[in-house]
Amino acid sequence: MTDALDLIAPAGALPIGTGWRETGAFSEIVFPFDGSVIGRAPVSGAVDSRDALDAAEAARPEVAALTTAQRRAILVDLAARMREEAQRLEDLLVLETGKPRVDCRTEVNRTVVTLEATAEEVSHIHGETVPLDLQELGRGMIGYYTRKPAGIVIGIAGFNYPLLLATHKLAPAIAAGCPVIIKPAPNTPLATIELLAITREILAAHGVTAAAAQLVNGDPVVGETLVRDPRAQVVSFTGSAKIGHLIAQQAAPRKAVLELGSNTGFIVAADADLEAAVDAVLRGGFYANGQACISVQRVVLERGIAQRFTERLVERMGELVFGDPRDLETNVAPVINAASGERIRAMIERAVAAGAILLTEGPSAGDAAGAAGAAHLAPIVLGDVPADVDVWCEEIFGPVVCLTTVDSVDAAIDLVNDSRYGLQAAIYTASLESAFAAIDRLEVGGVVVNEIPGFRSDIMPYGGVKDSGIGREGPRFAIEEFTVTRMAMIRPRARG
Repeated sequence: MTDALDLIAPAGALPIGTGWRETGAFSEIVFPFDGSVIGRAPVSGAVDSRDALDAAEAARPEVAALTTAQRRAILVDLAARMREEAQRLEDLLVLETGKPRVDCRTEVNRTVVTLEATAEEVSHIHGETVPLDLQELGRGMIGYYTRKPAGIVIGIAGFNYPLLLATHKLAPAIAAGCPVIIKPAPNTPLATIELLAITREILAAHGVTAAAAQLVNGDPVVGETLVRDPRAQVVSFTGSAKIGHLIAQQAAPRKAVLELGSNTGFIVAADADLEAAVDAVLRGGFYANGQACISVQRVVLERGIAQRFTERLVERMGELVFGDPRDLETNVAPVINAASGERIRAMIERAVAAGAILLTEGPSAGDAAGAAGAAHLAPIVLGDVPADVDVWCEEIFGPVVCLTTVDSVDAAIDLVNDSRYGLQAAIYTASLESAFAAIDRLEVGGVVVNEIPGFRSDIMPYGGVKDSGIGREGPRFAIEEFTVTRMAMIRPRARG
């Protein structure tokens, strides 16, 4: 990495094995707003992945033997150190992700909370007794199970929240007593490398091998080498459904925890607080430049309020400030790269050709020159979107919100469910009956009532159904994913 950035990690090296390895290969990390190169990241290869696995396997007994007190102390110290580094990490995230500063500040704060919460969960890892004498053959026996570390954890994170997503894999792995190897998204590795540098400093202070936490960075072969290796007992992946399905196949029969994409549904009932619902779309549809798997995408309006809602939303779109993500006033900035911008524009064009109405000015290429201009995509609202176009059926992952109208809340629930995805969904309503109907019937991992569907507390069980994934994140729940039960069946006196 370039010396121009204020970094802790050694320049040109990755945390592989017990030290920092100079890989000799680099990739340029680009600021999405203007296309400028803000740093260089070391790139590793398949051999580095194999070496990381060798080191993790060698470290496995030591990491598994860490006491509850040691694991907790490591995480407490890591959280404190990350809090100290918050401003520097925020600046780094703005540059490499291109997200507005307010969203990067939120990411850092959530990262610290996740570490603190995971530290508290360490002392809550427990088992249960099992009444073996339910069956006659168990008469006189004692049964109980404990949780043991599953083994090496592979954590693969997406580009949109690189620091937070990596932490949701690294922290529970430490808590569970598992060595962990992180692979960040190739275009946003810098903050994650810093996370590993800080983690290793904390591990060293506690006398724990650095091989407990490693990082590789590179193309899909780098990740595939990790995932296919039988020593990798758990693969935790955050990213697209397409790649997640491939990873699940590569990892089988070992465990894959998959937090994949979605096309989040947002229902507005006729009795909803209309202004609050409009505000929720403005807050929930465009944060992180729309590059969040639970951002508002499909807005389903009950007919009685559809016109008023649409008019008010269009009126208020001017409140969103599109611009330089370094500015605290900016709400929306360019998407991650030109390819994403071009993909989103093509989806919008296909929707309009199929009959959707462009309710805002349309996808602008902005004022930036060259490749960076293609990533400049002002917030978009589409009305009367057909249910069979990809801007409705698939994940947009950009600053685009789609509107449609139905006759009832029941019809809205059915329409939201008519999707291969199911991560989170939301409903705005004043009716308890409608709220509980949504909670009972929506086929998703989480239902939010009278708040944006992007609401996520980092301690809750988080994950989806259908093509949105399997397994759950959140400290307590990830620790369970990263551990296995070991059953003890004891007959105090052997049979004669």
